[in-house]
Amino acid sequence: MRADISFPLNYHKLMAHVVLFHSVLGLRPVELSAAERLRLAGHDVVTPDLYEGRTASTLDQGFGLMHEIGWPAITQRARRSVEGLPLDAVLGGISMGAGVVGTLLPDRPYAAAVLLLHALADIPTAARAGLPIQVHVADPDDFAPPADIAAWLDAAALTGVDARVFTYRHVGHFYSDPSLPDHDEHASSLTWHRILDFLQSQSH
Repeated sequence: MRADISFPLNYHKLMAHVVLFHSVLGLRPVELSAAERLRLAGHDVVTPDLYEGRTASTLDQGFGLMHEIGWPAITQRARRSVEGLPLDAVLGGISMGAGVVGTLLPDRPYAAAVLLLHALADIPTAARAGLPIQVHVADPDDFAPPADIAAWLDAAALTGVDARVFTYRHVGHFYSDPSLPDHDEHASSLTWHRILDFLQSQSH
């Protein structure tokens, strides 16, 4: 699967190691396509399957799968998936995957950066100062309402991380997923160009 996207000529290889955790719906084409976009830009990307092949087509089904598997099992699988990856691998998550990133981050203090789509993640109080964190969420979004974003930015400022939140007006929660009704092509394209610029800035 190849993503339909072009890249500036100044992207170079190999720029970053990235682990991208899927949403509550499971590992689906949207995550695989996202990984391909990043690989085409020169990044090394892994997409762990925390549901071991199972997927859902609605949020209700997805939350049902998440509760059936259990958060401890999901996060244990996530921890296993990063074993052997460089200590500075970028941690990325889509929706539920952002929560997975928040769980792993205390154990990955040397992560080069954090990338969160469609959700926020807890920032450890011991997070290293200057850790780059980029967030992309709909505005408004029930999973990341304005009050939560404001509180999250306050917490980020207290820990000293370098956090930036991009919001996208009048789009749905999963606006980056072309297979879902929430999809918005303009917001999705802008998100991915911002992500590529962000990851390039973290390159080795």
